[in-house]
Amino acid sequence: MKKTKKIAAITMARDDEFFLSRWIAYYGKQFGTENLYIILDGTDQKTPKNAGNAHITKLEHEPMSRAAGDKYRIGKLSELATELLKSYDIVIGCDSDEFLIVDPNTKMNLAEYLSNKKIKTTLSGLGLDVGQNLKSEGELDTQAPFLEQRQFALLSTRYTKPVVKTITAPWGSGFHSIRHHNFHIDKNLYLLHFGAIDLKMLERKAAARGTDWLNHLRRRGNGTINAVTNSKIYGEKWLRIARILQTYMRPIYALRKPAMLGLKPVVKIPARFKKSGI
Repeated sequence: MKKTKKIAAITMARDDEFFLSRWIAYYGKQFGTENLYIILDGTDQKTPKNAGNAHITKLEHEPMSRAAGDKYRIGKLSELATELLKSYDIVIGCDSDEFLIVDPNTKMNLAEYLSNKKIKTTLSGLGLDVGQNLKSEGELDTQAPFLEQRQFALLSTRYTKPVVKTITAPWGSGFHSIRHHNFHIDKNLYLLHFGAIDLKMLERKAAARGTDWLNHLRRRGNGTINAVTNSKIYGEKWLRIARILQTYMRPIYALRKPAMLGLKPVVKIPARFKKSGI
């Protein structure tokens, strides 16, 4: 086994202490909190209690439209990654509700696995958008591991992101692309997104934004939760099928992003993924 490479993980968050604490716990275990770099959007933001030796930067919050905010955040994170790559071999960038895991069948943790990969530009994990199945899963216990409570995910090209990079080329908004570079889906990596992990949690967030947001959510529901609750559930073979499709298919309007012929299958998350501790 090769010597472990120096790896940093970075994110930016606002009003998201719950997921950010989970993010710190997970990536801190993988790489050490001293290798975590977190930008907090607002000087009023609280530093999570488990931050340890993580590097925390608080910026003045500037109200923006969603699109402008996305560009602002990814600009800050791309600048940070460029600076970190002067002293790190690899930088992982993702949102605070996204967790990159390596298949436990490899018998390696994430740091070991990435250290043994020859990464020319970037790596992507296959995107799994985890949602609550309202027919079989109750409200989230916030003190317990996510994957002990949620079993299903929508296979989503939206979350097959080039979050691992060794080059200074900037990310596109939301980490969905790398400027002027293709993406490479690794056969053992998965990016799990937990934004739709619990309907009650989504309702509380919507209510905080205003009555119109809450009413809209109650009328339309959440797309991921709706799919996970009402769609046919497929087995693990669809992980391989999805990886093949996303590797070779591209939408005409975005040639550096994955496509899947419009297919949106829901899969049962392999039980062994619980070993990730998420």
